Amino acid sequence: MPEINYWAVLAATAACFVLGGLWYSPMLFGKAWQREVGLSDEELARGNMARIFGGSFVLSLLAAWMFAIFLGPRPPMNLGLGAGFAAGLFWVATSFGTNYLFARRSLKLFLIDGGYHTLQFTAIGLILALWH
Repeated sequence: MPEINYWAVLAATAACFVLGGLWYSPMLFGKAWQREVGLSDEELARGNMARIFGGSFVLSLLAAWMFAIFLGPRPPMNLGLGAGFAAGLFWVATSFGTNYLFARRSLKLFLIDGGYHTLQFTAIGLILALWH
């Protein structure tokens, strides 16, 4: 069983949740994201928030937990930040990019979503590296 700092994983999960809330808020990219995915205010309001936010939290928890396993116990700062940035940009964002090309999604949506996931994994790596 790999050595995992579960408190760091929970902190990284919470950070992802907060980062997503800010990133997709109307103050930053929320309205642009909403336009790009074609959701009206009414459609957003009708969403099952418990399912959406609960599912998002669980998925962020799984991502942080697996990244902790990937980095190993007590990763150095340069590994946490570098691997987090690389995973977000070159694994997650490029995977989104492939899907978005076939789905004919806009470059703007790719930059919004890819940017979030690049920062998300950078934050996960930072927190896992800081929390010894």
